[in-house]
Amino acid sequence: MTAVAWIDAALRASRPQAIGALLRYFRDLDQAEEAFQEACLRALKNWPVNGPPRDPTAWLILVGRNFGLDHVRRQSKSQALPADEVISDLGDAETDLAERLDDSHYRDDVLRLLFICCHPDLPATQQIALALRIVSGLTLKEIARAFLVSEAAMEQRITRAKSRVSKADVPFEMPGAAERAERVGAVAAMIYLLFNEGYSASGGTVHVRVHLCEEAIRLARLLLRLFPSEPEIMGLAALLLLQHARAPARLDADGNVILLQDQDRALWNREIIAEGLALVDKALRHRRPGPYQVQAAIAGVHAHAARAEDTDWSEIDQLYATLERLQPSPVVTLNRAVAVSKVQGPAAALAMIENLAAPLAGYFHFYGLKGALLKQLGRTDEARVFFDRAIALANTAAEAAHIRLHLDHLINESEPAHDVHAAR
Repeated sequence: MTAVAWIDAALRASRPQAIGALLRYFRDLDQAEEAFQEACLRALKNWPVNGPPRDPTAWLILVGRNFGLDHVRRQSKSQALPADEVISDLGDAETDLAERLDDSHYRDDVLRLLFICCHPDLPATQQIALALRIVSGLTLKEIARAFLVSEAAMEQRITRAKSRVSKADVPFEMPGAAERAERVGAVAAMIYLLFNEGYSASGGTVHVRVHLCEEAIRLARLLLRLFPSEPEIMGLAALLLLQHARAPARLDADGNVILLQDQDRALWNREIIAEGLALVDKALRHRRPGPYQVQAAIAGVHAHAARAEDTDWSEIDQLYATLERLQPSPVVTLNRAVAVSKVQGPAAALAMIENLAAPLAGYFHFYGLKGALLKQLGRTDEARVFFDRAIALANTAAEAAHIRLHLDHLINESEPAHDVHAAR
């Protein structure tokens, strides 16, 4: 890994805890973000020269805090922030702060920040968008993709949300039990979207961002500690674990996507799968099904199958039908169509997704699946049109390469079709 790549990875991984700690210091979202950005700029300047600090998160918190304090001092015509040479040698201050990061108030900073962003005064979409931006540092493009809206619309949502939080004089402390119960749904949704962005990155040169997946799983486990008897939180944690367990098998050595049906299941993490399946069973015993539990159950069906051909697609179809009732959406119907194609054939699945063209006009997976279904039906010219559109909408090089493989098969007419269901 190059120095620049290492620094970028360290900054991304440190962001949630650093922003949470800086917010506790300054009690202002904009000031905490600005302090973190300044610390990142200093890191980019100093770390390549002086080497990485012992604890990047502690370094960023200390430098960000010093920057914020200096901003106040400048307003009071006080002394300036120490020179970079001084800051880069944090000495005992960094060690002390690194040790304090193990204390409970630092461990809880990220979860506290999530609950602050998910304040009930904000509409649900603004809560989740703000949390994704502030806590996880996702770009406007990435967040807009998660909500299937334009970047301009998402920017307006986040700006309004930050303004309302500032004007509402929100207390920057972990809310009490009753308030946490009111906000837990939005917090869970944010964690879910964060995981999805890591599981299938919406831009850049990588298809998977492991650190986002791991951070989402960590947050889900923290949330489960707060709500140990809530089946939907069990379902959320189970879903993330079962999906992440496939990570070692999802890309080949060249970074190309390997579809679920073609993955080497010996590479799946069986320890994580066991933890996820246990949570699914525990959640379903409560007999209060919810969307996360149903999705986890679907992932569990895949995990139980020793081989792709052993997959119980009828059960998956039934589970998706349940999910459509609980949480109707074009994406859920699109995913169910994959199961329908396995049970009833590609013609039935194609008929099922015909009405999804408008709501999923900018969605890569819609065009990929429709192209695959048309290909299975022998309608190769039509399939080529949809594959071309999917390539145009691909968010990563891995997605585009996968669709190009389908096009190559069409040209060569030498291999059977695959569905485009989940590289997921």
